[in-house]
Amino acid sequence: MTMKLLEGLRLLRADEWDAAHRIAQADPTPDGSWLHGIVHMAEPDESNARYWYHRAGRPFPGMAALDDEMAAIEKALTAAK
Repeated sequence: MTMKLLEGLRLLRADEWDAAHRIAQADPTPDGSWLHGIVHMAEPDESNARYWYHRAGRPFPGMAALDDEMAAIEKALTAAK
């Protein structure tokens, strides 16, 4: 699933929100929920972002942290490969 989530992140960075959302939504893991929260940060939809961060077991960093969160999940997913 890690490769699929990295693809979702790539799509999000390419402003392909719907495709990124489908990938995140299909992954039931905490990392999938984390990406799902990041996707909703980019939308922007703060209440959904907060919900998915909670599902991921992560503190919500605030909407302004989108770029930092994209970098953090990329680092975590790359390390998990």
